[in-house]
Amino acid sequence: MTVTKKFIIDFDSTFTKVEALDILGEISLKDDPDKAQKLQAIKDITDQGMEGKLTFRESLVQRLNILDANKEQINELITALKKKVSDSFQRNKEFLKENADDIFIISNGFKDFVVPIVTGYGIKPENVFANEFVYDESGKISGFNEDNPLSKNNGKPETIRSLNLEGDIYVIGDGYTDYEIKASGVANKFYAFTENVHRPSVSSKADHIAPSLDEILYVNKMNKKFSYPKSRINVLLLENVHPIGIELMKQEGYNVEVISSALSEEELAEKIKKVSVLGIRSKTQVTARVLENANRLIAIGAFCIGTNQIDLETCQEKGIAVFNAPFSNTRSVVELAIAEIIFLMRGLTDRSSSMHQGKWDKSATGSFEIRGKKLGIIGYGNIGSQLSVLAENMGLDVYYYDVIERLALGNATKIDSLEELLRTCDVISLHVDGRKENAMLIDREKLALMKKGSYLINLSRGHVVDVPALKEALESQHLAGASIDVFPSEPKNNSEPFVSELIGLPNTILTPHIGGSTLEAQENIARFVPGKIIEYINTGNTFNSVNFPNIQLPFLQNAHRLIHIHLNEPGIMARINRVLADCSINIVGQYLKTNEKIGYVITDIDKAYSSKVIDELKSLEGTIRFRVLY
Repeated sequence: MTVTKKFIIDFDSTFTKVEALDILGEISLKDDPDKAQKLQAIKDITDQGMEGKLTFRESLVQRLNILDANKEQINELITALKKKVSDSFQRNKEFLKENADDIFIISNGFKDFVVPIVTGYGIKPENVFANEFVYDESGKISGFNEDNPLSKNNGKPETIRSLNLEGDIYVIGDGYTDYEIKASGVANKFYAFTENVHRPSVSSKADHIAPSLDEILYVNKMNKKFSYPKSRINVLLLENVHPIGIELMKQEGYNVEVISSALSEEELAEKIKKVSVLGIRSKTQVTARVLENANRLIAIGAFCIGTNQIDLETCQEKGIAVFNAPFSNTRSVVELAIAEIIFLMRGLTDRSSSMHQGKWDKSATGSFEIRGKKLGIIGYGNIGSQLSVLAENMGLDVYYYDVIERLALGNATKIDSLEELLRTCDVISLHVDGRKENAMLIDREKLALMKKGSYLINLSRGHVVDVPALKEALESQHLAGASIDVFPSEPKNNSEPFVSELIGLPNTILTPHIGGSTLEAQENIARFVPGKIIEYINTGNTFNSVNFPNIQLPFLQNAHRLIHIHLNEPGIMARINRVLADCSINIVGQYLKTNEKIGYVITDIDKAYSSKVIDELKSLEGTIRFRVLY
């Protein structure tokens, strides 16, 4: 015999994100000169009641005396509350409607505003139990029905007893009065609901802490809307990721931890054990050793352009998708490159330093216009090509070299060899990626090929330039100046000292890896990277992933999506389809893409199927990772 589960749900700060009487206070005290103090008093009284420091009757009487509200304002409150329903309740509206017979709202709030809100989600009016306002002839709230058990201490347990409910009774709420139901012995479990507010004094008494309704449905195997509670997805964000990125992850319902600095390999190897999504910038090294412990990790977001700090090959082998922001900070880097060209050719940093030391040196010696000078761009990708356009508009003659065939923009001239570019140009600007082959790309030999009196700019990767050789070239005045934004070894955080052989050299601009560090760029990155990760988790889309086969998938509709990541070897696709056929699965849609190492197959199937198919697909030889989405 199946045991029926009855759910008792609180209203304030559980079904809705807010305490209704706090919002009513905002409305009723709108024109009161002491509004701020009175609202704070209401909040304090509410918190004391929720934490069991005040009896409920005392809390209710005190708040109503301050509110001084009327019936018309209750209508305003209802309008406001309709926009304040908790996110996870909105997501699971279908569950609430389908299980309406077994769901009860038992609240110390008031039916006057509770019923209009919850009935919009399929809750039956007769299953709503709450207090009732009493109004005077003018429509002003004069009190409440004092005979209602919910206006008294321990009113919730008394109300539940009167219902004579059969089956297991599960209580979902955020306050002490919800815990009292379990404590009185009339409920089997108490779930402390923390999506909107976390009260440690209440959570400590709970059978289970529930960051969302999704979590409760998941542990009770009643989750029809989502395959996995988002609150169980642990996100670790390092290196001062922009607040927008943090907020987007939190809004999605993930459990987010933020650390402002990078972590060492040892620290990250320990921290990553329970992490599902990792967000980093350029300093954190995600090595094979770190990834050995990353058994829950499904995605990495690089909040920057480069991904050489991540072991992409090992990520592939473990089925971890990696996303970066290839376009988001392009403009910022290009603008800095333009500024540095001008600063170097005018010797502005040295002249400014002299002025700060009280030295007046008005002279044109060593100062040049950039118009008509030859700019050599090494790496003609997103940044290099945009620099090409802006530099040409400022009068520079642009030349470029790239190992990949790239279409010249504007009047830019393609040069066939790196050596020829170095001999030709007055300014060399580096915009290459972090691949191993680019290590020491500009070494002592290459620096010697550059024109005497030319300038070097590196806004790409620290290991690309031979720093000791660059120092010699600057000291010997073979180069007239350099601007370096990236270094072979960089401090992990702003409190660590910066050490470099280039410190103190003439006409040498040193910046702390800030090429893409503008507020606009960081905001763009903070929107782009989380968006890609969220899309991957929710739909399986891998478009713009740097290490996975790129697939742009249609929206999932009335189906379950099976995601199978496997070694790219002959016969796996046939074995997948054989399992589906043997289990009589109706395929709604199927998508496959591979790269040289892995295959990525997505199969959308009808919702009705045996769990056997999941077990068999997971156990197929060659499977790296498998998950189900709905």
